[in-house]
Amino acid sequence: MDNLENLPPLTPSQVKRYSRHLIMNGVGSIGQRKLLNSKVLIIGAGGLGSPVALYLALAGVGTIGIVDFDVVDVTNLQRQILHSDSDVGRPKVVSAKETLMAHNPDINVILHEEPISSENAMKIIPDYDVIINGADNFATRYLVNDASFFAKKPLVDGAILVFDGQATTYIPGKSCYRCMFPDPPPPGQVPNCAEAGVIGALPGLVGSIQAIEAVKIIMGVGNVLSSRMILIDALNMEFREINIKRDKNCKLCGDDPDVKELIDYEIFCGIKGDFKYGV
Repeated sequence: MDNLENLPPLTPSQVKRYSRHLIMNGVGSIGQRKLLNSKVLIIGAGGLGSPVALYLALAGVGTIGIVDFDVVDVTNLQRQILHSDSDVGRPKVVSAKETLMAHNPDINVILHEEPISSENAMKIIPDYDVIINGADNFATRYLVNDASFFAKKPLVDGAILVFDGQATTYIPGKSCYRCMFPDPPPPGQVPNCAEAGVIGALPGLVGSIQAIEAVKIIMGVGNVLSSRMILIDALNMEFREINIKRDKNCKLCGDDPDVKELIDYEIFCGIKGDFKYGV
């Protein structure tokens, strides 16, 4: 992110649009200018990526990158609020950009209409300030975790299934996804949303947390969920928090790491292609 002295002043239209931010302690003109000059990458334009992208666009995050290679399906519309009935059959990234620009033409939306992979991750991720994971398969989770660590980028992670959700932020050097889950579960052991379902409003709750985390990181305010994870039981509306400690034996961020470059994550997770993003 740019140094403060390099941040351009707000235009009169921006002052009006972001007026509710400008009057806030902890945001103000400086915080809003940081947002406008920041770049956030969202993996997946689905259930989690939808509320994250919308709230970051409305907040005035200047550049939002979206990685997705799927098309809108009617089954997405129960929860993926970036898309509408008329978008069925269209690329999700195209639908997403149109929706975001309709809400805020003040921003720039960069489309990465391709699967993120070991071949392209280090070409995409280093260009952004904050990375947000909205994918629901383990291969992508490990890939994005590792690439964010190598690029020294904060990663805001979220997950949802049925009535349960979780959110955390991984700051390189403090902890990572592998500290919590050193190895993926056996293929087929953990169902995804297509198999088990998800209540439609839940991604809005978790995605909003992810968006707030990204905003705080960009502005440098508050305490992010680094080394902490929020677990949500929406059926009973219970929230609890667990600590995530950096594992000194972690294969990625430990004292003597084994993972020093991106690997084949489909082989690592025991799966083969044909998965999609976006819960």
